[in-house]
Amino acid sequence: MTLEGSLETTADGSRDAVMFVFTVTNAGEAAIELDFADACKAEFLVVDDGTEVWRFSEGRAFAQMLSSDRLDPGESTTYEAEWTDPESGEYTAVAKLRARERTCEATTTVAVSD
Repeated sequence: MTLEGSLETTADGSRDAVMFVFTVTNAGEAAIELDFADACKAEFLVVDDGTEVWRFSEGRAFAQMLSSDRLDPGESTTYEAEWTDPESGEYTAVAKLRARERTCEATTTVAVSD
């Protein structure tokens, strides 16, 4: 069972906020169940030369509830996050699926200007 991930950002060159859209696609030939232990289905990180500068889950509480997403072959789902008031610079953004017993990750570069 193969999951493929892609990560897009919409910084639009401003320091107001950066939106992250993490798309997870079932690239296999059988349906996949993604099981989650809480309401945080994906983690988003922003890294500057190996140093973490922002983490979506930092300082947040998530409802402890079991849930699942089913992906049929070729089907995709998206998870989103917002980084508010980022510092200007060029960063590496990383998105990681938080499903139990499934892994999927994607990275991209994001530039924030004054």
